[in-house]
Amino acid sequence: MPSDAERITAEGFTSAGAAQVLAAACRRAGLDGHGARLLRFGENALFRLTAHPVVARIARSADYLDAARGEVRVSRWLTQEGFPVTRVVDDLEQPLIVDGHPVTFWHLIEEGTRKPTYGELGAVLRDLHSLSLPDTLSLPPYPVLDRTDRRIDAAVGIPEDDRAFLRKRAHELRDRVAELRFESEKGPVHGDAHVQNLMVDRNGQVILIDLERFSADFPEWDLMVTATEHHSLGWQTKEEYGAYVRAYGRDLRTWPGFPTLRAVQEFNMTTWLMQNVSENAETAAEYARRIASLRNEDAPRDWNPG
Repeated sequence: MPSDAERITAEGFTSAGAAQVLAAACRRAGLDGHGARLLRFGENALFRLTAHPVVARIARSADYLDAARGEVRVSRWLTQEGFPVTRVVDDLEQPLIVDGHPVTFWHLIEEGTRKPTYGELGAVLRDLHSLSLPDTLSLPPYPVLDRTDRRIDAAVGIPEDDRAFLRKRAHELRDRVAELRFESEKGPVHGDAHVQNLMVDRNGQVILIDLERFSADFPEWDLMVTATEHHSLGWQTKEEYGAYVRAYGRDLRTWPGFPTLRAVQEFNMTTWLMQNVSENAETAAEYARRIASLRNEDAPRDWNPG
């Protein structure tokens, strides 16, 4: 007979189901999971353990196992390089598989009193992209739309017309991406390079987190995130985006391929949010706002961060 967590997983990944997986993972790892606090629920569920300075990441399904393994390898490599990055707990088996969910444990980053800036994001990406990948670290190419079909098929609570539209748009985007001609050399790519994936610790050190989409590919895939947020959504001031561009040394919006990358990023942002439309009315409303504007590429993107 399947466990409660397995039944919940079969119906759709939920925060309640993730909490059950966390409890089982902590028991296997010899950690005290009582009183753990949910920090974020998105592509993964993140929990802060109360009894230990540790954060647990729980992936949606076994389909994310390779990504979880990659996170662990990349964290260890960047730590050896002296790069400021989130650190995996080394004295535990990583990742654990619990009821079909990959689970990893990370050292807690004690946050300081300020948030990272866009200038710091540009500098972190500049330094990351300047590194040479070791031959011993095998990484996949950037997963442009690899989770799209999975998200669309698994989405609960969306109209079937939306599902058909998203499948068609994914096909169109794949064709557009295939025609791109990149200007840069391939190297380390974070894969989800927005300012929320930086933390500032109590010593003022800026630390890169969330490594599950780390890849070996063109740096443009990292630059598209903030360029799209600024160009399409206006989530940064001109001064913030200017600091980002000056620190990195390039404004992706001047590249002819930017409209395609902008469309990819908007699509990914919409399908990411779509996974959680059944969680609450606010998320469902934001998803409806986003997909309505996707149907018209020239429409204003009055999107809320989330």
